Amino acid sequence: MDVVTLSRIQFAFTISFHYIFPPMSIGLALMIVIMEGIYLKTKKPEHREMARFWVRIFALTFALGVATGLVQVFAFGNNWAQYSRFIGDVFGSALGAEGIFAFFLEAGFIGLMLFGWDRVKPGVHYFATICVACGAHFSAVWIVIANSWMQTPAGFKIVGEGTQARAVVTDWWKMIFNPSSVDRLVHVILGCWLTGVFVVLSVCAYYFIRKRHRNFAFLSMKVALIVGGITIILQLFSADSTARGVAKYQPEKLAAIEGVYKTRDYTPLTLIGWVDSKEQTVHGIKVPALLSLLTYRNPETAVAGLDNFPKSDWANVPVVFQTYHLMIYMWGAMFLLLVAAIILWFRKKVDRAKWLLWPLVFGVILPPIANIAGWFTAEMGRQPWIVYHLLRTSQGVSKSISSGNVLGSLIMFFVIYTLLFVLFIFLLNQKIQHGPEESEVPEDQIYRNTYQRRTGE
Repeated sequence: MDVVTLSRIQFAFTISFHYIFPPMSIGLALMIVIMEGIYLKTKKPEHREMARFWVRIFALTFALGVATGLVQVFAFGNNWAQYSRFIGDVFGSALGAEGIFAFFLEAGFIGLMLFGWDRVKPGVHYFATICVACGAHFSAVWIVIANSWMQTPAGFKIVGEGTQARAVVTDWWKMIFNPSSVDRLVHVILGCWLTGVFVVLSVCAYYFIRKRHRNFAFLSMKVALIVGGITIILQLFSADSTARGVAKYQPEKLAAIEGVYKTRDYTPLTLIGWVDSKEQTVHGIKVPALLSLLTYRNPETAVAGLDNFPKSDWANVPVVFQTYHLMIYMWGAMFLLLVAAIILWFRKKVDRAKWLLWPLVFGVILPPIANIAGWFTAEMGRQPWIVYHLLRTSQGVSKSISSGNVLGSLIMFFVIYTLLFVLFIFLLNQKIQHGPEESEVPEDQIYRNTYQRRTGE
């Protein structure tokens, strides 16, 4: 394989592994803020221990996120030097803002959040927790802004010509609020919140199955179901807004992700299918005119097909089509699990429904799959452009590296990341098996008083 292909594979692998952890950190940070806020309101020890347990889980995901995120910065200089030179003024501004607004905030307060429970007043500790949560969210904000600029560039001018050309920011606010940044940011943040929700639900379901720490599981699951129920609905509206933005600003991407080869009225939406690249069509279950209706609120309006664009500008339609639909399927699975859990919660039966608890335990993988599939859709759907309509991916690779260099480093990353993932699972399992510290309330008293009592047991 050539240098460009290998560099793309390496970056896709490292960013996919990295992207397992920041959404967990962001989602858990929100949950911890809510849980610790409940403790400050009630002053009950069981609420304090609930928040403390999830802080320990957060610390593990945060550490892995920082360690794997640093690799991406070096990849820009090593593998993508031409891209870095072209986009340096824009990307550097966004990453600099991330350092100021996110890393400094997190670094300044995470020690207090982790170790300050018995050393500072509860209000001070809660302030530190909020700051760390804000830092985690700010990090996502600036990364998404930088990436959104690559999707829909704005607020810049090109200086220089040929290989010396580079993008220079002319309007800071237009660069930040480029046409896709707000929609994409909301979509990403909601995906992160769902990740945190399903981490909590997974652990709580496991404790219910094992009949351990049921007080803790009861309290934590209640928070997760409330946050999850709200977030899963908001994600639906966010997805609609994001897709309509893609149709407006990146029509060839929409054509690729929906497999629309030919422009026609009453454009159908494929629910389940596969792409036939040779025949340039999609086989599967389709709903007539639904894509036109969802995109333009008019079933007659034609959605632009790939026949409107040069074939040299087409993305890899089969891959983009499947990753996009995989993301949707994962949302559907999360929606069904949350609806079932909420219904059984109100019926006071969720703790005994093993047919649901086991799917909840393994449901923790659904949000990461959706997040990564969505990221692949966004990035591969933009191809062959690394900066949309400004710089092709083949023009962004470093000139001084060879295929052997990239392949060797790719193998090295695979080995190291495999070890890191095994270590992560080992440490996470240890923390889960240990469970929360016992509060002063006798085991299962809260559970019996507030849950089983209503069932008549």
